[in-house]
Amino acid sequence: MNRMKKWLGVIAIVILVSNGLFAQKMEGNMSKADVMKLDFKSLADKKARLKAHDASLIPAFNKLIKDANEALKVGPVSVMDKKAFPPSGNKHDYMSIGPYWWPDSSKPGGVPYMQRDGQINPEVHDFPDKENMPSLCENIYKLSLAYYFSNDEIYAKHIEKLLKVWFLDTATRMNPNLNYAQAVKGKFEGRPEGLIDTRHFIYMLDGLELLKSSKNWPAAEQRGLKQWYAQFLQWMFTSKNGMGEMKAKNNHGVWFDAQSLAVAVFVDSTAIANKIVQKAIERLDVQMNDDGLFPLELARTTSLHYSAFILNAFNIISILSEKTNTDFNKAITPSGKSFKKGLDALAPYLAKEKEWTGKEIRPFNFQDAYPLLLRNARKYDCKDCVESIKKVAGEKYTDHLINLL
Repeated sequence: MNRMKKWLGVIAIVILVSNGLFAQKMEGNMSKADVMKLDFKSLADKKARLKAHDASLIPAFNKLIKDANEALKVGPVSVMDKKAFPPSGNKHDYMSIGPYWWPDSSKPGGVPYMQRDGQINPEVHDFPDKENMPSLCENIYKLSLAYYFSNDEIYAKHIEKLLKVWFLDTATRMNPNLNYAQAVKGKFEGRPEGLIDTRHFIYMLDGLELLKSSKNWPAAEQRGLKQWYAQFLQWMFTSKNGMGEMKAKNNHGVWFDAQSLAVAVFVDSTAIANKIVQKAIERLDVQMNDDGLFPLELARTTSLHYSAFILNAFNIISILSEKTNTDFNKAITPSGKSFKKGLDALAPYLAKEKEWTGKEIRPFNFQDAYPLLLRNARKYDCKDCVESIKKVAGEKYTDHLINLL
């Protein structure tokens, strides 16, 4: 653990591709409104209201249980499911390949691969870790919420099965590294950008917090999972790929902070968590401009998407910072930047009050804005933010999970 303390203080923009999928799906939604960082005080309030038969929450609860029951049908997945081997020769090592890199027909064996912007190489399906892991995290998240609100152990029991296969069983567990994430054949066995694959861990770890009272989650397995994540955190701060991502100047660096902070809090590494929040404040000072926006994200061809993407990472940091000795929510950087300034700058566009004038080659998914609007309402007393969510969601709002969060 001492080595963890000695740490240094791209997603491609795509079009509709030939196989009929959006490449954004390969990355997953940036922070889906039905998978967002949990506010445990709000959850307790909603649980009490459900117990008192608050009719306004029943549709969302019923939808949650329906979704959780579907998740019960999804069996365990593991890194052993991939067809091909990573360069280590060990399937226990997570691997994904850059989805937009293809064999170069002019080169022997097709290597090094060449980039075809937006066109997904079907070889990605030989390495399903990148699809299985986010699905695993989302299922655990929803099952844990179903357990929390219903007290039905059937959900906790299934979570235990899913966690054991992916993280704990020696025959199937993932090794705690991302040495081979976002590989490009003939160029890179793995890339720093691959760390963004596991940002979904943030939401899964929230789910585990709700699982603590279950008889189907033994203390020994909780300890085992903490040990796994302690090793993963050490890898993040000491490996070539981890340190490379930590140095990223755009949203990738902020997501590194958000993910490492979530893991540090989970494994009770308070000193490390404090340092990460301080580093995030430094990033905010450098990456945000005087208007509260982020030039490197504004330069993207889906600039609203990435402007919200980076704020969602800062949002996670803001929530987790409340468990450290630095409140990110109140922090003002030497040049006058703050998380609130970022929310204020983007909120009118997220609420559809103003039309975004930056480049946006693909329609923005406005449900990705819900966590930011909700945080603005709860932390900074935004009077209209919840109504903005209702307006944007329309008739889908009533049974949306956000009502319970």
